[in-house]
Amino acid sequence: MKKQKAPAIVSDINVTPMVDVMLVLLIIFMVSAPLLTVGVPLDLPQSQAKSLGQDQKPLQLSVDVNGKVFINDTEVPISDLIPKLKAITDTRAGLDERIYLRADKKADYGTVARVMGQLSGAGFKKLALVTEADQGS
Repeated sequence: MKKQKAPAIVSDINVTPMVDVMLVLLIIFMVSAPLLTVGVPLDLPQSQAKSLGQDQKPLQLSVDVNGKVFINDTEVPISDLIPKLKAITDTRAGLDERIYLRADKKADYGTVARVMGQLSGAGFKKLALVTEADQGS
């Protein structure tokens, strides 16, 4: 009788799954890194909504817990908000500029609603509310 030889042991490592995981992580970090730059400290509410893509540095409005309004990192009186926003957006995309509204979760709801109403009344069409990812219950 003939003895059958055992199959040879293959000692190669398949790195394709590891490369796939690393590329996915790289894309996730590239997308989330611009969202981590914060100038005004706020305690944002949490949401399960997906994040939006960005082409350039976003135009951010912030409302802090004391009701102060900021354009990016600069405090602006609420009465001067629309003229300053129009001056900024005229050099960019105009009324089609996407504006990110960040409001502290303890901020006065009336102040946030007033800012949103002024934006809508001025003709700004793209308003996005910024929240943190929900960490679970």
